[in-house]
Amino acid sequence: MYTADIQKTPRHFVPKEFMVTDWQNLEPYFKDLLERNIDSKERLEKWLHDLSELEAVVSEDACWRQIKMTCDTEDKTLEAAFNFYCIELQPNIQPYADALNKKLVNHPLTKELDTKQYFTYLRSVRKSIELFREENIPLQSELAVMQQQFGVISAKMTVKINGEEYTLQQAAKFFHHSDRNLREEAYRKIQERRLQDTEPLNNLYSNLLEKRNKEAQNAGFENYRDYRFKELGRFDYTKQDCFDFHEAVKQHVMPLVNMIYQKKKDKLGLDTLRPWDLEAEPAGTTTLQPFTTGKELIDLSIECFSKLRPFFGDCLTKMNSIKHLDLESRMGKAPGGYNCPLAESGAPFIFMNAAGQMQDLITMVHEGGHAIHSFLAHPLPLTGFKEYPMEIAEVASMSMELFSMEHWEVFFSDAEQLKRAREYQLERVITIFPWIAIVDKFQHWIYEHPIHSNEERTTEWNKILTEFSDTVVDYSGLENFRSNLWQKQLHLFEVPFYYIEYGIAQLGAIGMWKQFKLNKEEALNNYCNALSLGGTKTLPQLFETAGLKFDFSPNTIKELMDFVKQEMQ
Repeated sequence: MYTADIQKTPRHFVPKEFMVTDWQNLEPYFKDLLERNIDSKERLEKWLHDLSELEAVVSEDACWRQIKMTCDTEDKTLEAAFNFYCIELQPNIQPYADALNKKLVNHPLTKELDTKQYFTYLRSVRKSIELFREENIPLQSELAVMQQQFGVISAKMTVKINGEEYTLQQAAKFFHHSDRNLREEAYRKIQERRLQDTEPLNNLYSNLLEKRNKEAQNAGFENYRDYRFKELGRFDYTKQDCFDFHEAVKQHVMPLVNMIYQKKKDKLGLDTLRPWDLEAEPAGTTTLQPFTTGKELIDLSIECFSKLRPFFGDCLTKMNSIKHLDLESRMGKAPGGYNCPLAESGAPFIFMNAAGQMQDLITMVHEGGHAIHSFLAHPLPLTGFKEYPMEIAEVASMSMELFSMEHWEVFFSDAEQLKRAREYQLERVITIFPWIAIVDKFQHWIYEHPIHSNEERTTEWNKILTEFSDTVVDYSGLENFRSNLWQKQLHLFEVPFYYIEYGIAQLGAIGMWKQFKLNKEEALNNYCNALSLGGTKTLPQLFETAGLKFDFSPNTIKELMDFVKQEMQ
């Protein structure tokens, strides 16, 4: 029986009152582990638990530094605290982490550990040893600090519409407005504001590429793409699988995207469909507004999750009670949304930029799915066991988007609005695939050609964008904006190569939803059972536990697209 009554991992090695302040106070615990004599299997397991405890303490401290900084990018003390971790603590921790990894894998008693329980953990440890290079430590510190500059730059982006100032997230609400001129005004103002920071973002990205490429070469890799595949633990698929995915999207998804946009064009009665029309409804149709305030979003999400399964609602209630939810958009707040697992205290933190829009509801249930995953994996005995593959993490969140539709009546009392909301979500499930393919294919080119000019980068971006463009929307006259679209994608700056996961996971989520339509309780049981395994099984095994096949071949994509098309109709 799963419970949201999550308990902070008790400390037995690090003192209860200990706080991470500086390296001088932290180092003795690493030194103790490195120098400790291990002469029995029992002592090895005790050593592993002490190491896990220290990892949890350090990880949670780092997470809070980042959470606080993204919640308020204008407070320089919060930025300094995060930078202190990256520059002063992390570089000192890394050599110890490598030495501890080597102590574990080289110890003769390690072979006596339960193979089933420790296989993926030890595989990950060996991978870390293979990648570790002393000369990469300062590079990685610089990268950690530099990557956060994307959020600092983006947080300052605002536009004025109808005399009011809005963050770009808030201004997106005008795309739903029935006044087409207002939609176009909002679109152009948002894109023009992005263009103002083209140069600083180009410079930031070029600097990141240079350092990432150097990091890969130091570790003996031809390019950063191959290094990053290894670092991300992509043991179960290759770059060729990614290329096959791109082709399958063109072949089996783009026809559906064209169908969706043609339907939108006909529904709006337009001669030409423009980018600012994609979220709109015909004149006289009430804009979908699932909530008005952050509190209402929390309350309704708890109600929705509780109807799906009481445990899910209890998880959000717990997070709300300990103030682990920061949902509303405001000036000075970093863009985007995330769920941050907290390795020691257990209950994660959800950060997002809600502005009362339909997309915010989807972000909330998406991050809520990640949160459920955090709750389910927390009881696992080692911090390393909770480090699950990102592909299954996104199955957790994207499945919740689809599961939760069953009870969206809590957000929409009107039956017609409820129908429109579900239709919006299903259209989004399909239309996100081309963007995933674009971003992923762009990154393959970027890191295969690390030395290139801004002009060459833009040319390649436009080429890939065109390759996956629909044939319905009229983009004429917007080429300047379109050429710059990649700069809005946080992942390119902060978490490189983390994007194909969304495509793999969306297929998994559609498979979970297909199960759900046949047998709700069995699907939810499979979902919880898979997520509770954390990272203790391989990716194909986690998919299998969820009742899914780990397969994103063209045939599978076609089959799942046909299912969604049928559901939409």
